[in-house]
Amino acid sequence: MAALLTSRWPAHGQETITLRSGQTQQVKILGVTSGGVSVQIGDAQMVEPFSNLTAVSMSPPPEFAAAATQYSQGDLQGALGTATSLVQTYRGLPTDWAREAMLMIGDIYIALGHVPEAQAAYRDYQAAYPDGDTSALNIGLAGIDVANKNLDAAKAKIAPLLGQALAVRNPPPEQAALIGRAYLVSGEIKEQSGDFSGALEDYLRTVTIFPQDRIAAAGAQQRADALRKSHSVAVP
Repeated sequence: MAALLTSRWPAHGQETITLRSGQTQQVKILGVTSGGVSVQIGDAQMVEPFSNLTAVSMSPPPEFAAAATQYSQGDLQGALGTATSLVQTYRGLPTDWAREAMLMIGDIYIALGHVPEAQAAYRDYQAAYPDGDTSALNIGLAGIDVANKNLDAAKAKIAPLLGQALAVRNPPPEQAALIGRAYLVSGEIKEQSGDFSGALEDYLRTVTIFPQDRIAAAGAQQRADALRKSHSVAVP
């Protein structure tokens, strides 16, 4: 599950770019081209090369929240279409929400059972953000491992995040959201291994302790409810 707590961004905000010279300019961001960020300054439009930028500030467009809502409500095809359209415009934009939109596409493909398409989506993310944080990406890749029944590989990818849950008290929201997603994958691993009580416990950790990613929390609640119904399990 790629989208973190969408409410941490304001619905609307001032769009700016910061240049290597240290100058910050207020702009309207139009999208991304192969060479950089397409912006409008006054009546003029131009492309500011990525190499000349140190920071970009832009609140997520409404389509980001729409895709996250569709995903959390189980409208996978709708979420895929919305997220894909968003990424076509903003692929490579150096903002957290643009990164998460790309990862969401891979996550949706996993949920649809389209593993090769998910792998391609994650490779596209790596190409667009070669220097980005790998924590969220590793959760997606662990989901592919679970789909392919490579459970040991999946465990290895989420182990650092689960370790943070034990080592850090009251983690910041972004870290807590990733931990919640990791526990969702851990529950899937345990469920495939036949450890239904352990799986239920991990799902409920996402729901009750680390619910900051609302998509992961919704998915974990659905899996917990299904597990209770199909196997009559309870947390030990």
